[in-house]
Amino acid sequence: MDFDVIVIGGGHAGIEAALAPARMGCRTLLVTAAWETIGQMSCNPAIGGVGKGQLVKEVDVLGGEMGLAADRTGLQFRILNASKGPAVRSSRCQSDRARYAAYMQGVARQQVHLEVCEDFIAAIEVAQQRVVGVTTEKGQRFSCRALIVAAGTFLRGRMHQGTIITAGGRLGEPASLPLAESLERLGFELMMFKTGTPPRLDGSTLDFSAMIRQDSDEPPAPFSFRTPAIPAGQLLLPCYITHTTDATHDLIMRNMHLSPMYSGQINATGVRYCPSIEDKLKKFPDRKSHHVFLEPEGQDASVYYPNGISTGLPAEVQEQLVHSIPGLERARFLRYGYSIEHAVIRSTELRPWLESKRIPGLFFCGQVNGTTGYEEAAAQGIIAGINAGLAVQGREPFVLGRHEAYVGVLIDDLVTKGTEEPYRMFTSRVEYRLLVREDNTDIRLAKYAYDFGLMNQTQYDQINQKYAAVRQGIETLRATRPSLGQSLDEALAGRGSAAARTDATWADLLKRPEIDFDFLCQQDPQFAAWETKIAGQIEYEVKYAGFIAQQNKNVERFQHIENIKIPADLDYNQVSGLSKEIRQKLTLFNPLTLGQANRISGVTPAAISILMVYLKKYWAAKSGKG
Repeated sequence: MDFDVIVIGGGHAGIEAALAPARMGCRTLLVTAAWETIGQMSCNPAIGGVGKGQLVKEVDVLGGEMGLAADRTGLQFRILNASKGPAVRSSRCQSDRARYAAYMQGVARQQVHLEVCEDFIAAIEVAQQRVVGVTTEKGQRFSCRALIVAAGTFLRGRMHQGTIITAGGRLGEPASLPLAESLERLGFELMMFKTGTPPRLDGSTLDFSAMIRQDSDEPPAPFSFRTPAIPAGQLLLPCYITHTTDATHDLIMRNMHLSPMYSGQINATGVRYCPSIEDKLKKFPDRKSHHVFLEPEGQDASVYYPNGISTGLPAEVQEQLVHSIPGLERARFLRYGYSIEHAVIRSTELRPWLESKRIPGLFFCGQVNGTTGYEEAAAQGIIAGINAGLAVQGREPFVLGRHEAYVGVLIDDLVTKGTEEPYRMFTSRVEYRLLVREDNTDIRLAKYAYDFGLMNQTQYDQINQKYAAVRQGIETLRATRPSLGQSLDEALAGRGSAAARTDATWADLLKRPEIDFDFLCQQDPQFAAWETKIAGQIEYEVKYAGFIAQQNKNVERFQHIENIKIPADLDYNQVSGLSKEIRQKLTLFNPLTLGQANRISGVTPAAISILMVYLKKYWAAKSGKG
């Protein structure tokens, strides 16, 4: 059978990678082990988090499904870093694990132009150095014009629980071994990364009175710009916080030789920023305790996920470990934790639109690129899916800059720097985070989604109208002066702020750190009528105008080298003045622009200057102006 796009894997990367081209009108096939595995939350039942909430918002505006799924199935919603500025605030929610997967499966069933095949891939077929199709383990053959690999942890996956090793990508599900072999035959070098999951506990056996309760925000803020509000009747549940003890740590240290990571059983690289409890004790030996977050996995709260004690220790040690933690002394195990190692490609093999440099038409997304996390996977998935669709339609690739989106930073880091350990997104990785915030995701990315057919006219018009109102509000504040007098001065003094100057505008007052939009509403009733979301953006844009302007200048300053293209067939040996090491790195990474070359580790500013001079002469000669 012939398809435009085939996607391998139905996890968080695969479902977004399949929905995007289907919604662009491409005949798409999703190959997954079984229908019920689509959208499975293999690890914790949560969406979002610091740096990750931004990715979910970007997936949403680009026409993806993760934000909507989180809103429909959420059990708790919180804004992290709420006390800090909007540049670092991130949304997070606990989801009902079963309902989340069911929602995604329902979307897949109803999606026009999308078919699902329950099978495993045996081989990728290539002809004339282009991908042309796949064969499955059941002997089926499907042809395609673009293929997306989103195999997650299934690519040569192995699970470890003490000395017990089981081949598989998730508990009870087989690994994808022939696909790994097929990739190696095509010339891809596979590395092994490691992640893990904690045990699952029976909620009826936990003593929550010994823990700290953590409730949902009120009102809960939705992820999706398409969700007006979380319904009042949607069941919201608390999480609970407890901690490890000296007894916990002593037990783990005595049994460290049984941990697959420290017994020599696993040589794969683990997740630095989301380590197992064994890793935490090794890396932070002075910490007296570590937080454990008890997260409900469903509406009935019968299963809890103890976030913070991911482990690959033997089952009997896991039981002792958990029972040494306050509130978990009588916890009954529903499933034991395990470590999992899986194969990944070198992400520097990819172009900035996630297509292989080696084989045109072959795309990769998600954990197979060396990342960790549902959100990183989904963000790559929708970019790979959009670009596969664009390739089928004969259109130019879609690449987001570092100043445009978190996913732009994520992919740029992967393809220009690579990663030697599982990559996780943080706000600290984003140098232009004043410009790429959660609250302005819609205006940043709507134009792309609309152009690709992933956003309808009504949605696009609503976003443009919203930001017209924001601009009008900012102009109003800049053009309107408050009524000066004793009343205003006393109100300002009450906020610890100096009296207003005679020429001060409302915008001038709002720039003061101690003054917020609520103060303006108290002084002038016209502002109280402004819509809350619009008012919040107006406040941010006014209050941080100087910093935003400076970041925009930085973007403009660096943008000129981003726009200087490097010929794909450039022989760096012909560029005099470059060291042998830098020539080797540039040849290996094959950057598309001077900006990309600038971000390759070890490529010096002097080398960039040499390249800039060379490229100016090269392009001038090409255009006949040399």
